[in-house]
Amino acid sequence: MSQETLIKLECTSCKRVMYHSTKNKKTIKARLELSKFCKNCKKHAPHKETK
Repeated sequence: MSQETLIKLECTSCKRVMYHSTKNKKTIKARLELSKFCKNCKKHAPHKETK
């Protein structure tokens, strides 16, 4: 069974899920945080991984 799973990235300012990505849970234990463009806020904002 593969350890790569689909994750959701939520904007920290407006709390909306904007992006989906994959992550290998065996190699990366911590929650992922990336700076992405939010279409709702119309600016670059940090996006955190949600459940």
